[in-house]
Amino acid sequence: VSSLSPWNVSSTNVSRTHHRVHVDERTSSASFCTFLRTTEEEEARMDAGESAAKGRPADAEAELRALAIDGDVGGDGEVIKRKEQAIAATVESLAARGDAEGLRRLMHELRPLYAKIAKAKTAKIVRQVIDAIAKIPGTKQLQVEVCKEQAEWARSEKRTFLRQRIEARLVNLYLETKEFTAALELIQKLLMEVKRLDDKLLLVDIHLLESRIHHALRNLPKAKAALTAARTAANSIYVPPATQSSIDSQSGVLHAEEKDYKTAYSYFFEAFEQQSTLDDPRAILSFKYMLLSKIMCNQADDVANIISSKGGLKYQGVDVDAMQAVATSYTKRSLHEFERSLRDYDAQLGQDPIIQNHLNSLYNTLLEQNLCRLIEPYSRVEIAHLAQRIELPEKQVEVKLSQMILDKVIDGTLDQGAGCLIIFDEIPPNSLYPEAIDTMKNMEGVVASLFRKSEKLAA
Repeated sequence: VSSLSPWNVSSTNVSRTHHRVHVDERTSSASFCTFLRTTEEEEARMDAGESAAKGRPADAEAELRALAIDGDVGGDGEVIKRKEQAIAATVESLAARGDAEGLRRLMHELRPLYAKIAKAKTAKIVRQVIDAIAKIPGTKQLQVEVCKEQAEWARSEKRTFLRQRIEARLVNLYLETKEFTAALELIQKLLMEVKRLDDKLLLVDIHLLESRIHHALRNLPKAKAALTAARTAANSIYVPPATQSSIDSQSGVLHAEEKDYKTAYSYFFEAFEQQSTLDDPRAILSFKYMLLSKIMCNQADDVANIISSKGGLKYQGVDVDAMQAVATSYTKRSLHEFERSLRDYDAQLGQDPIIQNHLNSLYNTLLEQNLCRLIEPYSRVEIAHLAQRIELPEKQVEVKLSQMILDKVIDGTLDQGAGCLIIFDEIPPNSLYPEAIDTMKNMEGVVASLFRKSEKLAA
């Protein structure tokens, strides 16, 4: 009976409970010690990989790659963080060696890991690897292939958010490689998808890309329409400063195409200020466009003041020197200095299609001004003499003179048999015909007034 006493039963249960607690504590302690040992091992492997990267890059990459790919994350945040660090170190090491194919292989090897981590972290890793490939020179085509592969994978995994951003990146690559047809086809599909999802920020980026593509194809009305659509989408959301600077820069480019250089300068200035604040590498390009706008609107004397300003001193270098050389040659109205500037700074001036297009227009303007100054004293002058004075090939001068005659800059004709330019005398304007037309219009008004009065009298 005493053994069945409630007190004894309770004591027995309590003792068993205490025993289980002690066992659970020992088990938890053992698990915690195992976790610490695992974390310490991963830290040791990570440190070993980073230290080996300085002396033995191949061994370091193998160690870091194994840490990034092998093992199960098991939903543990610390393990995922360690793997992210290992992936970042591997990407940095491969990019430093210029191993673009190695980065491409890494993208495929990491796909099993993507299924175990958050989608946002997956997007971050994919973007990080593609950015690393982009930093390696001469990899445009490889970037296109990688983006296509990742877009297909994202489509098969139904990761719409990631796929749309990869495809937007692919459109930008198509634009840089001048595959305009492929870019337009892909961007039209993207626009339909993103409009249905109502992703305003991505929609702004896509409309900006569309505007740049149409501008590259010299389709200015469609470029302006796409830019207007981008502005409309941007008005309803918060737009990051980098995106806003892109909108301002594209606005400046389109205004410059319409020869409205003063408005273009104000847009480029806004873009430059935002990019300079963000330490964006595109700031130097906006600064060059600012200087170009000043030159194109006959304010080349202001270029030196802008360059020596607080904002301009930060970007002193060969790009700014190139624009200053162009401004100096334009101020002197010297074709030879202008041509020498184009030759000496071909990498800075000739590689940018926007700058090249406007400088070609500026060169034609300078050539016309110099020819008009040479022709002014003559009523008949040999083309060979003009070519000798301006130090250009005779054929080039002849072609330019024929263009100026067709554009009615010069009132004359070319005598190709004699090799001469004949300037016509200025004919005073005959006001007889305009005055006769004005008289007829006034008579028409008088007759109409009399007709209305006669209708009132008849009524």
